[in-house]
Amino acid sequence: MRPLDFLGSIKLKLGVVIVAAVAITVGVVAIGDRLGLSPLLAGIAAVALALALVQVLAHGMTYPLREMVTAARAMARGDYGRRVTATSRDEVGELARAFNSMAAELAEVDRMRRDLVANVSHELRTPIGALRATLENMVDGVEPVERPAPESMLRQVERLGALVAQLLELSKLESGAVPLERLRIPVDGLLDDVADDWRAPAAARDVRIAVDVAQRALVVHADRARIHQVLANLVANAVHHSPPGGIVSLRGAGDDGRVRIEVADEGPGIPSTDAERVFERFYRADQARSATAGGSGLGLAIARWIVELHEGEIRVEQAQPHGCRMVVELPR
Repeated sequence: MRPLDFLGSIKLKLGVVIVAAVAITVGVVAIGDRLGLSPLLAGIAAVALALALVQVLAHGMTYPLREMVTAARAMARGDYGRRVTATSRDEVGELARAFNSMAAELAEVDRMRRDLVANVSHELRTPIGALRATLENMVDGVEPVERPAPESMLRQVERLGALVAQLLELSKLESGAVPLERLRIPVDGLLDDVADDWRAPAAARDVRIAVDVAQRALVVHADRARIHQVLANLVANAVHHSPPGGIVSLRGAGDDGRVRIEVADEGPGIPSTDAERVFERFYRADQARSATAGGSGLGLAIARWIVELHEGEIRVEQAQPHGCRMVVELPR
């Protein structure tokens, strides 16, 4: 704890330093006069003591600023773990706390950047490796140039193309470069369209899709194509993780100026520890995302950005007694 940390204003601290320096000077001069010291010696002693006091008090006031300079230089070299002391209550203390918050956010952004590079490299390496192996076998004559080999190569190329397209789309969404064509959309019609798109794939897995809208006249002001994309992604995940004979439920309701859309399944659900992280790029949990399912790990990240562009919210809720419930809330 530095001497003046309890004061809540840098102006007040400067005033205290000036008053203390003047008081020391007057006191030393008065004592020197009583002791019979020459005015010159008394003045020199008063100046020395006043400067020493100012140095002690000013050192405590400016210490966070010096810490910030050192930390900023370290952060410029890539060290985002530096923090500064933020015990004072004045403007410098507020600046120190803001600096620490900024450093924490930069550290998180740097972590996400490194994870993104590692994940993209991994996702691209898998299909590229498969393509290279197939081509090498064909060139060496190990594998004949017949229909199965080109079809396998085409699937890998399509996977690469889909991954690159999703990365580009996510980049546009994060930069806010995607315009929204907002219209008044009937929620029941929107949910029916999504359900119709996925009834055949769901039936192939012995999964049924049910739609329930509490208010048939419920509408939402949104970009139909983008919200359809969000709900289609949620339904695709729900169908994939539903057991045979399960039901995927789409529900719509309106309350307090917002529209709430739920996509619930009867699968294993998402652990509470993964409820937030499933919306990160390339994040996969054992139950939330399977690396063998063929997904890129970008669907929920794209869905979150689309919903947030609509000033809405998307989150995970646990269904009872088991399963997962994805909730999308949008302004009406």
